[in-house]
Amino acid sequence: MSWLDQVFSGASSKRTMIAPAEALPGRPTPVPLAASNVVLGHPMRGDDPESAAGIGTFDGYQVVVLAGGCFWGVEEIFWQVPGVYTTAVGYAGGFTPNPSYEEVCTARTGHTESTLVVFDPQVIDLEGVLKVFWETHDPTQEMQQGNDVGTQYRSAIYTVGDDDAQLARDSAQRFGAVVAEAGLGAIATEIASLEQAGDGRFYYAEDYHQQYLAKNPNGYRCHASTGLQYPA
Repeated sequence: MSWLDQVFSGASSKRTMIAPAEALPGRPTPVPLAASNVVLGHPMRGDDPESAAGIGTFDGYQVVVLAGGCFWGVEEIFWQVPGVYTTAVGYAGGFTPNPSYEEVCTARTGHTESTLVVFDPQVIDLEGVLKVFWETHDPTQEMQQGNDVGTQYRSAIYTVGDDDAQLARDSAQRFGAVVAEAGLGAIATEIASLEQAGDGRFYYAEDYHQQYLAKNPNGYRCHASTGLQYPA
């Protein structure tokens, strides 16, 4: 997907977060969304999404929103993790309501490409999900992953609730010690509860982005991993 970086403003300006007052206006209407994840067969949107940061509630399941670069490849990783009930891609941490992909690519919405991960805590806990997250991208890269440059590629963890946000910060400290021992830079991952990130909502991406690599197996993947393992 990095070809769109060539179309709009230069890479240096795309690394700078937009101020809320300068963000694109967006629109009041969300994009149409298929009923179910085409790989896992479960709904991508929970019940009563308007009261739950645009995601809805999934009874019996836990939710986290993760950003680790191009969301096509991130989603593909997590739909293969045992215990994951459903996944979806979208935009979070920004200020433009219901942005389009093209708008996000301008770095004028403040969003990062994100993956909704809904999982069964009886099978895998949040730390187990975060272990996969830390090991499959490079959280030391600020405002980029590999050749993909810009605020839309920043690393982020958006939790549902402050307790999960603290657990995520603790996991970042644990992985940060591993990263430091390897001589790499500090963890640059943004960590917050979803309600406190940007305008507090997750916006589902256009349907053609959902489970993109299942629909297009030879599609683009970017995994700028450090090659390091999260400590047991």
